[in-house]
Amino acid sequence: MKMNIIEINKRIKQRPPFQMIEKVTELVPGESAVGIKNVSVNEPYFTGHFPDAPIMPGVLVTEACAQLCSLVIDPEKSNEPDKIFVLLKIENFKFLKPVIPGDTMVIEVKKTLEASGLYAFNAAVKVDGNIKAKGALKFTAVDKNGIYGE
Repeated sequence: MKMNIIEINKRIKQRPPFQMIEKVTELVPGESAVGIKNVSVNEPYFTGHFPDAPIMPGVLVTEACAQLCSLVIDPEKSNEPDKIFVLLKIENFKFLKPVIPGDTMVIEVKKTLEASGLYAFNAAVKVDGNIKAKGALKFTAVDKNGIYGE
């Protein structure tokens, strides 16, 4: 299955400038996905990170992976109105080479665990076939009221 930006926007809540997934080239629901992020020098974080040598912050590279993972999780589970999926843990994430303006990030995620509301994924970010970053992410569903209180 493939997804364009309109279809992605129906499934994830993030929007520019924080939306990182622009296209999904492969999606096997409940299993894996491959997505695209085109990195543009016009993105706001580049004005300060770093003005004379722009590098995409690692936390945003990781966020791109997390957003793609959210598309793998069953939409019926991820659209429960009182629940929100949150990043629980980042494990062994390595940034091997910087992501810079002009790069097209090809992000690959594969689910490794689903149990009792816990989801784990392996993720890899490639540019021109070369791995730029890789690691593992864990998510869980929490009650929105537990985050914002009542």
